[in-house]
Amino acid sequence: MTPEDLKRIAAEAAARRIVSGQRVGLGTGSTTKFFIEALAARLRAREIGEIVGVPTSRRTEELARALGIPLATLDEIARLDVYVDGADEVDPGLDLIKGLGGALVREKIVAAASRHFIVIADQGKLVSRLGERSPVPVEILDFGWRSTRDLLARLGCDPVLRVGDGAVPFRSDQGNTILDCRFSSIDDAAALARDLDAIPGVVGHGLFLGMADEAIVGTPTGPETRNRS
Repeated sequence: MTPEDLKRIAAEAAARRIVSGQRVGLGTGSTTKFFIEALAARLRAREIGEIVGVPTSRRTEELARALGIPLATLDEIARLDVYVDGADEVDPGLDLIKGLGGALVREKIVAAASRHFIVIADQGKLVSRLGERSPVPVEILDFGWRSTRDLLARLGCDPVLRVGDGAVPFRSDQGNTILDCRFSSIDDAAALARDLDAIPGVVGHGLFLGMADEAIVGTPTGPETRNRS
C-alpha cells in the first residue's frame, strides 16, 4: 500500500468518530484533506448533521466550503469539541512536529481551543524521537529575520528559508516567512520549545508537545489507535 492509501485509512477512521452537533477543528495538509472529504461524504449521506468546522488555513477553508461543510471562526465559536489534523512526526508519547504545510501557528491556536485533539497519520510518520526525519518549522517576522535566523542557529540547527512557487519565500496565511530548522538531535524537546519561544521575532514553531490526546495511524492492516502516555 502507498503512503496515500495509509493516510486515507487513518483519515476515514477519524471521520467515523465525528458525531452530530460537534464543532470540529479542521487541520491542514494531505492527510487532513482525506478527512475533510470523508466528513463531507458523511454529511451528504445524512449519517451526521449540524456539524460546524473551523478551518486552520485558507486552503482548508476553500476545500471545506466546496464540499458543503458549514464553517465558522474561533471568534464565533471559542471552544471546539474535537480537532483533527495530521503531523509530520509522531513520537511514542504523541508529541508532534507539525508545520510542513505552513499553517503551524493557526493549527496550534485551534488545537489549544479544542477539548480533544486527534492526530491522523500514516505509519511512516512514527518516530522514536522527534527530529529524526523532519525539520522543525519556525514561523518568523520579516523584520530582522537574519538576526532571528542567527539566534536560531545558536540552538544547534541549520535554519533554511522555505521557498514557494517561483523560488520566492513561502508566506504563511499571516504573511510571515518560515525557517525550516533541522537539528542533528533533539534530546529535550520541551527545553527546545522554551528556547524557541524565547527568541524575539519567532511567531510560532512546529513542536506540538502534550497537545494530542490520541493518534489514529494508518497501517496495511487497518487503523490503529494510540493514546497519549
